Amino acid sequence: MGNIRSYKELIVYQYAMDGAMRVFELTKRFPADEKFSLVDQIRKSSRSVCANIAEAWRKRRYKAHFVSKLSDAESEAEETRVWLELAGRCKYLTETEVQELDLHYHNILGKLVRMASEPQQWTIH
Repeated sequence: MGNIRSYKELIVYQYAMDGAMRVFELTKRFPADEKFSLVDQIRKSSRSVCANIAEAWRKRRYKAHFVSKLSDAESEAEETRVWLELAGRCKYLTETEVQELDLHYHNILGKLVRMASEPQQWTIH
């Protein structure tokens, strides 16, 4: 783990923030009739990944709470992947954009799973 003092130093948080910002930029070009449906959903889930990682960091005194918030971040990351697939099928995103973001969120999920399976490395004793 090293000497990480803030969740902002976590690589997984940085990846999640990068993903959320990429989703934000790409969804600007979605049709107006998707503004209160697909755009809201995909932006919310991608942002929730970041928020849940931050919450997990603050809960690291309690192993179960820490793992629970990481699990919430996993769920939001997977939800984002579903919205990305739908956006691709609707032709709002190119196949390349969907594949790149899907891989990006797959990597985030891998990091979250690793953290959750080794909470003792992250929690405060």
